[in-house]
Amino acid sequence: MMEVRFHGRGGQGAVMASRILAGAFVKKGKYGASFPMFGFERRGAPVTAFSRVDDKPVHEKTKIYHPDIVVVMDTSGKGSAETCEGLKENSIMVLNSPTPVFEGADHRLAAVGTVDAGKISMEEIGVPIPNTSIMGAFAKTTGIIEIDWILKSLEDYFSGDRLEANIRCARRGFDEVALQKFN
Repeated sequence: MMEVRFHGRGGQGAVMASRILAGAFVKKGKYGASFPMFGFERRGAPVTAFSRVDDKPVHEKTKIYHPDIVVVMDTSGKGSAETCEGLKENSIMVLNSPTPVFEGADHRLAAVGTVDAGKISMEEIGVPIPNTSIMGAFAKTTGIIEIDWILKSLEDYFSGDRLEANIRCARRGFDEVALQKFN
């Protein structure tokens, strides 16, 4: 089973990103589950969301303590103790950051993909919601899901002009991610 933990702030789309990811794997023929964890429901408050993907049905709905992949949507969260907590050896991080180089990476990380997802979303949809851009970066950084499955999953959440704008965000996230490998 592959486990992905998302860190963000309310309004950045971390919960939707976890749903988009699980949906993309389901469309690909796998099993996926997604669920959020947050305290006070307000814009800007910390949000953690989780996705699990497997070849067999996913029944576990608990917090992910030891992720294979961590997605950090809040630029202030990179390298924080919370985002790196419980990382497995050879984990991957996908990071929303205007800086393409990740300094001081946790020793358990095998790779980090950085993309300025906030900038992309501002340019494409006019609001700083980095979720679809970060999902494009996820596809490229991890190589475990093709961008086409991410784009197909977007159709479950958007339509018309909003769908087209979010497809552009995801494609740009895929094309603009900077990948660093460690170990």
